[in-house]
Amino acid sequence: MPKVETFNKEVVIKQATKVFHRKSYSLTSMQDLVDATGLNRSSIYNTFGSKLDLYTVCLKSYQTNFKCSIENILKNINSPLKAIEAIFILNIKQNKNNKNIGCLINNCTSEMANQEVTIQKFLDNNHKSMIKLFQDFIEKGQQEGSINKNNTAYEYALYLLNSIQGLSISGILMNNCKQLESIVKTTLSTLK
Repeated sequence: MPKVETFNKEVVIKQATKVFHRKSYSLTSMQDLVDATGLNRSSIYNTFGSKLDLYTVCLKSYQTNFKCSIENILKNINSPLKAIEAIFILNIKQNKNNKNIGCLINNCTSEMANQEVTIQKFLDNNHKSMIKLFQDFIEKGQQEGSINKNNTAYEYALYLLNSIQGLSISGILMNNCKQLESIVKTTLSTLK
């Protein structure tokens, strides 16, 4: 008879995500994950596979939560510029809520982008997804005239992705939301 899981997998993923986010992948030990989740090593391995497999699950969960947050804030925003601004402000708020440890995905990029094929594929897909998100808003803004046509929508999308990643890094060091919001304002002025 197969063993039945007696724990909430989503809670375990949240707990493991917090550890990876705070410590990074390489500095997180299996003992850290055991301590955070309350599971023994065999339960973690049997449920998630390797530490890398669990990390990948955590990254995907983090990504899904961020996308849900974006969808929630964009429900009532009709302006492409306001939508882009809201995504940047969400980044600032989430960093503050996470006690200035940055974005898990950006942290992963700087730590592991060239080390693991699985991680690299995840990061590439996330990168493309964010570019597409920004590109769609820019195209709409360019069509309605609220965003200039000095660059293509794709070029601006690359610029915005680079800017939001930089904002996330700056947010680790800067604990001043007003300064970070000023960076957003300056960044978005390029589009007008």
